[in-house]
Amino acid sequence: MRVRDFLLLVLICLIWASNNVLSKIIVDDWAVPPIFYAALRFAVVALVMFPWLLPMPRPAWRIILIGLLMGGGNFALLFVGLQTTSPSAAAIILQLGVPFTILLSMVMLGERVHWRRGIGIGLTLVGVLIVIWRPAGITLSAGLWFVAAAAFAGSAGAVLMKRVTDVTPLRFQAWVGLVSVISLTLCSLLFEQGQWPAATAAGWPLAAAVLFTALIVSVGAHSAYYHLINNYEANLLAPLTLITPLATIALGVWITNDDFDLRMGIGAALAIGGVLIVALRRKPATELLVDREQR
Repeated sequence: MRVRDFLLLVLICLIWASNNVLSKIIVDDWAVPPIFYAALRFAVVALVMFPWLLPMPRPAWRIILIGLLMGGGNFALLFVGLQTTSPSAAAIILQLGVPFTILLSMVMLGERVHWRRGIGIGLTLVGVLIVIWRPAGITLSAGLWFVAAAAFAGSAGAVLMKRVTDVTPLRFQAWVGLVSVISLTLCSLLFEQGQWPAATAAGWPLAAAVLFTALIVSVGAHSAYYHLINNYEANLLAPLTLITPLATIALGVWITNDDFDLRMGIGAALAIGGVLIVALRRKPATELLVDREQR
């Protein structure tokens, strides 16, 4: 890999990681309703990507379902979870997405799991269990449940995406944005209150944050990553994207004062090591998951 492209990939991972920490600040410190925040983000994405909306990919139901899972569902659940959990813990729990994707690909796509990938899945699960372990036993808080659900939604969408052909990344992002903003707006109206007072109280920093997450993270970083995919093999890129959870943990400890002790360090090492083993095994469904925003 050329040095310029490697530095670009590092920058992409740092952008994804900073987005995780920024989202924590928005939904927790600024008290912006999480579904409403996700709707704002995808509204900007849908607006920017509108010129690439047509023609609609077929079958329509599949692209809509993928948009609901990988867009609205994934991000809404993650943002809800970040209200009560730290970015560091969320970054580790999100690694469940890899075993989720593999298991779903076995059921839906008929893929087989060889022993090396089985070891990777096992290490990831052990690492996550260590993170949620407490002296009184295994404790999975409400926030971490939502983060785990976000990982599952993203995995299900990734596996479904494998069945979509002849859809450019820009058109895919356009439909994910449109489907997400419609569904998230409806959900926010039904289940949340005080959206605009919270947005007004946050003021221009919220507007800047939304533009950053929509334009820099969703459109910019993802488009740049698609460019790298076209030039390098996925089994080279996938391990390097593990910079994202590592950077999220570092930024979480630095910016949001996350608790990160030896137990979480061991759990993170095992979980990320397990993902690394899986990522080095070049399999389509897993590659799709790593291509997705590890947030």
